[in-house]
Amino acid sequence: MQIFQKGFNFSQDGPGNRLVYHIAGCNMRCLWCSNPEGMQESNTHTTYSKDTLVAEAISCKPLFFDGGGVTFTGGEATLHAEELMEVLQALKEAGIHTAIETNGTSPKLMEILAYVDYLMMDFKHYDDAILKKFTGLEGSIIKENYAAITQSGRQCHIRIPLINGFNADHAQGFAEFLSKFPTDNIVFEFLKYHEFGKEKWQSAYQITDGFVNEEQLAAFQQAFDKHGLIYIET
Repeated sequence: MQIFQKGFNFSQDGPGNRLVYHIAGCNMRCLWCSNPEGMQESNTHTTYSKDTLVAEAISCKPLFFDGGGVTFTGGEATLHAEELMEVLQALKEAGIHTAIETNGTSPKLMEILAYVDYLMMDFKHYDDAILKKFTGLEGSIIKENYAAITQSGRQCHIRIPLINGFNADHAQGFAEFLSKFPTDNIVFEFLKYHEFGKEKWQSAYQITDGFVNEEQLAAFQQAFDKHGLIYIET
C-alpha cells in the first residue's frame, strides 16, 4: 500500500490517540476534497509492506491511550481490500484497536468490517444524480452498505459533509432516507464545509460558495431530531 501521509491525531479519526495512515488512491473525485494529492497512486508516496506497517504500529502501542489505535483513511483505503484486511487482521491479533474511514463504495465493506473495531463512513448524498455530478460516482452501493450495516447491528459513525450548493439544503431528504433503517447503533455527524485543502489542488478549485450557515445546520439538527436520529453536536 502507498501511504501519502501519516501521523497521530487525538479523537479526530476515531476514539483516543490514533496513528492515522492515509492510503493513496480514490475512486471519487469530490470537488471539495481536502487531500487531492491522495486521489491517485504515485511514485512520490511511500510503499509499505504489511509486515513493515504492522511492526511500526506495534512499536507505537504505548501511545494508543484513551482507547486509541490505528486508523486507515485515504484517499479511499477500501480500494485495497485484500491488503487492508490482512493488515487489519494482524493488528487485531496484536491487540491494537482498528478503525477505518471510508466513502462506503466498497462491495467488500462488510467483509472488511469483520476486522474493524470502529467504522466511520461518509454519506454524502441520497440523490444518485447529484452525488455523481459532484463526486463522479452514483451512490447505490453506498446505500446498500448503509442498509447492511444498520441491519447487522454493528456500530457505525456516519459523517455527512455539508456543502452549500451540493447538499446543505436537503436536510429533510437525508433524514427521511437514513431513518428508513434501524439506527440504534448509528451516530451521525455533520461536517461543515472548509477550504483547508484548497491550496493543494493543482487544477482549478471548483467550489465557489460552499460554506454552510447556521440556519442550514439547524435544519439538519431539527430534521434528525424529528426522525429520531442521534447526531454528534459540534
